[in-house]
Amino acid sequence: MTVLVHVPAFTRALWNPDEGYLATEARMLAHGGTLYVDVVDRKPPLLPWLYQGAFALFGSDSLWPLRVLAVLACLATALFTAAVARRRWGDAAGTGAGLFTVLLSVALAPEDTQAATFEVFMLPATAAAFWCASTRRWAGAGLAAALAAMVKQTGGVVLLPALYLLWRDDRRPRAALRLLLGFVVPVAALALLTGPRNFLFWVVSGSGDYASLDGAWTTALGRAAGNAGIMLAAVVPAVILLVRSLRVSLREETDVWLWFAGSAVGVVVGFHFFGHYYLQLVPPLALLCAGALHRVAEPRWTRVAVTWTAMAAAVFVALGLLASTQPLTRVRTVAQAVDADTGPDQRVLVWGMHPEIYWLADRAPASRYLTAGLLTNFAGGRGGKGVGVQKAVAGAWTTFEREVAAHPPALVVDDSQGAPYAPAAVPPIRDLLAARYERVGTAGGAVIYRLRGR
Repeated sequence: MTVLVHVPAFTRALWNPDEGYLATEARMLAHGGTLYVDVVDRKPPLLPWLYQGAFALFGSDSLWPLRVLAVLACLATALFTAAVARRRWGDAAGTGAGLFTVLLSVALAPEDTQAATFEVFMLPATAAAFWCASTRRWAGAGLAAALAAMVKQTGGVVLLPALYLLWRDDRRPRAALRLLLGFVVPVAALALLTGPRNFLFWVVSGSGDYASLDGAWTTALGRAAGNAGIMLAAVVPAVILLVRSLRVSLREETDVWLWFAGSAVGVVVGFHFFGHYYLQLVPPLALLCAGALHRVAEPRWTRVAVTWTAMAAAVFVALGLLASTQPLTRVRTVAQAVDADTGPDQRVLVWGMHPEIYWLADRAPASRYLTAGLLTNFAGGRGGKGVGVQKAVAGAWTTFEREVAAHPPALVVDDSQGAPYAPAAVPPIRDLLAARYERVGTAGGAVIYRLRGR
C-alpha cells in the first residue's frame, strides 16, 4: 500500500523547488562546501546530509534513492503509529491507524506529498518519539524528538505530549533527566559540529522576517483553510465519529490531542500554510480516527471510513500521475541553455526561486544564497508583501556582493518572470547587470545575461 500510493513520486525527476534546493545543497557539500558557511538554508542539517550521503552512494544525477527512502520513511511512520494504536485498542485499531497514516500521507497536492522533503523525513522520528514516550522509553523519546527537530524545527513539538506522559506516568527525576538529555545532547552535538553561532542563526533566530504575514494575511488564511479542508475531507466519516465522542476522546486521548495541537502550531509557525506543512498532522490525526472507530466498535463504520480515505488517496494519486510536466520542462529548458553556454568549472547565478536549475545544469552557484528569497524575503504565495532588499537575511547582501566580486558568475539567469524581486525592483542586481553583463537571449521564460568580455 505504501509503495502504491507513492508511485507518482517515481514518475518525474523533481516535484518542487525544495527538492532542487536540497539537491543543489548536497552537491555543494559533496564538493567540499560547509553547511551554514558555503551554502545556507533556514533548516537543520540532517536532511541536507542525508541527500549528500545518498549522492555519495548512488550519484547525484537522480533523486530516486531519496524517493525510496521517502517511501520507507512513510512506512516507518505508519508502523510506529500502528504500534501505539495496537497497544491501546488492539490489532484492528492498529491496522486502521497504519492505513490512515499511509493514505493521509498523500491526501494533499502531489507536489506536497510525493516529494522527498522535510516533513516526510521528520515524521518517522516524531512517531517514534511518541511511541517511546507511550512505553516509558524516555531516553529514546528524547533522542527521537531531537532527530525530528534536526530534520525540521517543528518536529520538536512532539516533546509536548512526551512531557505530558512523563508527568502522568512517571514523575521520577531520573526519567525527566533521560528525556531531557536524550533531546539536548544530540542537538548540542550538531550545533558544535556545524558551529554554534551559525547553527543558532540559521536554525533558530535567522527567520524573523520570513515568519511574518506582512499584510498578506488574506492569502495565508485562504491557503490555511484550503489545505486544512482538503485533509479533513479525506477523513470525513472518521471525523464525524470523533466529533460525536469528542469529550471522551479529549479525556482518554489527551496525549494524542496534545500531539495534534503541537503539530497544528507547527503548521501555523511562519504563517505560510504550504500543503506539505500539514503532513505533520497525519500521525496524530490517524490515531484520533482509529480511536473514534474503536469506540464505535462497528466493522461497518470502519469499512466506510477506511474506504472513504482510500478513495480520497486514490484521487490524489491519480492527480499525481496526471499532473502537468510543464514546470519541470521549463526549468529543464533553462538548465540546458545554461549548460550549453558555460563550462563545468564556471559559476552561475540564478536570480529566482528555482535552485533546481543549478542541479539540472550541473553548475556551481555563484553564491551561498541559492534563491532570491534569502536576499529579498520573497516566499511563494505572499505576493509583493514584505519583499525587498531591506528584508533580506541579516548581512546577506554584504556577503553576496563579496562572493560575486570574488567569483563573477559567467551567466546570470533572471528567472524572476515579473515577480516582486525582479531586477528592476532590486537595485544591487539591477546595477550588477547594467555594469558587467549583456543580455544574450531567453530560455523557458528566463532572461540570460553573459559576463562581458568572457
